[in-house]
Amino acid sequence: MRVRLSHETICKSLFVQSRGVLAKELQKHLRSGRPTRRNVHNTVTGQWRSQIKDAVSIRERPAEVEDRAVPGRWEGDLLLGRHWTQIATVVERSTRFTVLVALDGRDMATVTTGLSATMTRLPEHVLKSLTWDRGMELAYHKNVTINTGLDVYFAHPRSPWQRGTYENTVSV
Repeated sequence: MRVRLSHETICKSLFVQSRGVLAKELQKHLRSGRPTRRNVHNTVTGQWRSQIKDAVSIRERPAEVEDRAVPGRWEGDLLLGRHWTQIATVVERSTRFTVLVALDGRDMATVTTGLSATMTRLPEHVLKSLTWDRGMELAYHKNVTINTGLDVYFAHPRSPWQRGTYENTVSV
């Protein structure tokens, strides 16, 4: 009986035996030269689930946001707690007024509805813009704009300093 092994089986066995990282002497014989194995098919680039449709970049915010002279410019994010608890927190940039929104879930519809309901209780003259991180919980940002009048902007991925007021107010 002859056994046939594909190159895939051989590579998998090498990486499994070495707990995911190959030794230097074996690594130099690989065509890719990578110490860890990367699956070509297991990516999220180009898929709908990793992208916020029609997201407006933080670069497009008005210049008046930076000087903090005019109230109504908000920064927010979703905080996840223990036992499936979540709170949307929103901080006003000039006054540091903080709004906490208790949520029943962290899905897009729940966050959008809860945030809209809470923000519409505030006076209209303090509802100008909201800067959020790239979390998919605010993928329905257009509904927030329609419900509240807030223009929604998104910070760049892995750039928490772009929402400095929020980070310095809510940091735990």
